[in-house]
Amino acid sequence: MAHRSLPSLPSPSRGTRAVVALALVGSLVAVATPATADAVTADAVTADAVTSSAASAAATAATATLRTDDARTPRRVLRHMTLRQQVGQLLMVGTPADQASSQVLDQLTDLHVGNVMLTGRSDAGVAATAAVSERLTRRVTRPRHPGATRWVAPLVATDQEGGAVQVLSGDGFRDVPSALEQGTWRPVVVRRHAHRWSSSLVDAGVSMNLAPVLGTVPGAQAAAQNPPIGAYDREYGYTVQRVRRKGWAALAGFRAAGLVAAAKHFPGLGRVSANTDTDSGVTDTETGPRSSYLDPFAAAISHGAETVMMSSAVYSRIDGSRPAVFSSAVTQDLLRTRLGFTGVVMTDDLGQAAQVQAWSPGRRAVLAVAAGADLVLTVAPDVAPAMVAALVRRGQDSPSFRRKIRASALRVLELKDAHGLL
Repeated sequence: MAHRSLPSLPSPSRGTRAVVALALVGSLVAVATPATADAVTADAVTADAVTSSAASAAATAATATLRTDDARTPRRVLRHMTLRQQVGQLLMVGTPADQASSQVLDQLTDLHVGNVMLTGRSDAGVAATAAVSERLTRRVTRPRHPGATRWVAPLVATDQEGGAVQVLSGDGFRDVPSALEQGTWRPVVVRRHAHRWSSSLVDAGVSMNLAPVLGTVPGAQAAAQNPPIGAYDREYGYTVQRVRRKGWAALAGFRAAGLVAAAKHFPGLGRVSANTDTDSGVTDTETGPRSSYLDPFAAAISHGAETVMMSSAVYSRIDGSRPAVFSSAVTQDLLRTRLGFTGVVMTDDLGQAAQVQAWSPGRRAVLAVAAGADLVLTVAPDVAPAMVAALVRRGQDSPSFRRKIRASALRVLELKDAHGLL
């Protein structure tokens, strides 16, 4: 079936411009075995090599030149980043949607964390949320913290799918119907409403929506037995065709408003019987590398999806040895090679999700990046230090893993550049 192409990426949105103006994640791991402890401690993150005051002053002068240079590009910014700063671009940590927590503010500067997610629920409205986004952004873009992220603004993400999954509400935000309800609308209507809802997110300083859900639940009866998606009406319908058409229409609306959209949860959570957030051993025994249930993702990619979120379920017909988020067979072979995705690959939550608790936090981050993830999400900031420490140590010990870090950081920077966040 033919699809209309998405509109070309708009210039930086008004919300993005406003927030920036107000200031301005060795070698591929062969077997993913649970680890009981990180190879390094969180203390390694702050134990930077001792440098002379002259070298420090030179670095500060160089970054000042970089910040004011009109020829600022992703590759140039990357060249000026230390390994720790590159690793920081691979992290996204959660902060309550109604406040910029002091813990996360400190991590933005001390750990060089490059991205944040507004979590929980907030009914504070657009203006109050914009103040939270502004405070998070200013933490790394103002002159007081020149070494945090090289003045690169964070992606500020949230989960605004609609229905039961809607983090932000209150004055200025619209109530968003569930994806199942949206799936009954014509694609043009889905796109128009998605654009309208997204505009309020942009006004609130949000630059990324962790949506749309592109998993297909094969029927109402199956939905009742599908805790992560069907139980909450998060699917756009019960057929691949409907999910494909309505999913990419929603994605088009998000992009038209200037938002980064994250198509999720690859390769789909519509055929599992447990929730990876609350259960371990969650396995899909039906989805294979040529399954029609991949079609909505393929359509989104062909129409310009910039980000894809990986599922943490196990897919026994693709790689039964490990969760998809830790599997190069799923991330590299299937998503990137077979489906041709070249954008940013991000994880589902690796902080609190029960599915990944058998691995230590640092091991989770290393396994995800080794498999091909560019952006590691933890809604629990408590585990971010261990994740950063493990990634830095692996990058120091393995040239091939360091190249993975650089490649992922570049993809994240290129995404930010496209949205006026560089």
